[in-house]
Amino acid sequence: MQTTSGLWKTMKRVGLATMTGVILFGLVGCGGETASGGAGKVSGTVTAAGSSALLPLVKDAAAEFKKTHPDVSITLNGGGSGLGLKQVSDGTVMIGNSDVAAETKLPADKAKALVDHKVAVVTVAPVVNKAIGDTVPGLTRDQLIGIFTGNITNWKEVGGPDKTIVLVTRPASSGTRALFREFALNNQEEASNKSLETDDSGTLLHSIASTEGAIGYVALPYLKNANNVTALAIDGVAPTLENTYNRSYPVWGYEHMYTKGEADGAVKAFLTFIMSDEFGKHIEDMGYGVASKIKEAK
Repeated sequence: MQTTSGLWKTMKRVGLATMTGVILFGLVGCGGETASGGAGKVSGTVTAAGSSALLPLVKDAAAEFKKTHPDVSITLNGGGSGLGLKQVSDGTVMIGNSDVAAETKLPADKAKALVDHKVAVVTVAPVVNKAIGDTVPGLTRDQLIGIFTGNITNWKEVGGPDKTIVLVTRPASSGTRALFREFALNNQEEASNKSLETDDSGTLLHSIASTEGAIGYVALPYLKNANNVTALAIDGVAPTLENTYNRSYPVWGYEHMYTKGEADGAVKAFLTFIMSDEFGKHIEDMGYGVASKIKEAK
């Protein structure tokens, strides 16, 4: 027969074993969540399309994500924010990447069905051929509006050489175009140049670099390794992350990754990874901004 002391010791051992079992069950129940964006073992498919401004960041995130989740198949395409939003709304892709809010490109009922994931901040800069940039380091807002609406047609009108201004434009579906129109052109509609129109930012930069008198605009990340082009200041303020964070530079917006309904499976894990502290350190290195660093508007 057990003594009172022996019985107490037995109860303690049973209690400890029970608590240990509960802790182990809790860990298993968590699915092995990791900083790499979800469960320890993830498989499945992720498809995304849309913003060319966001594409470099998403590609970099995909490469990093697959290092720890090699069983996930990820397919990424550009095509512009409008296309990405339409395709995620239609169910053609799982993620629609956009430089602008969904309601600016989709009917209200379709936009309402999408879930927004703000993953970064993008700064958009006016960019000119280097030969122009050597003499025109910046433009006023009024000069910029005059150029992109077609009212100013020669660089000599803004202090540059006697060269015809050549616009390198983006299609109406472009989210970068929508951002630039709103924050650089005061919502005035820009002129189009169908012969040099593209929403592929790499192609656009190549056209500017190789065309005398050319001007266009690109997201800041595309300028990190660009040659023969110059980013212009607006009203004396350079397009930098620091000036974006303190709101002195006006042309920027949030980068969105939309899903139709709540994300799950591999898509949820991928989005969790992109918005994690682990990946966050890459964002500024690539030329994007961290959303939490934007100074509050006065």
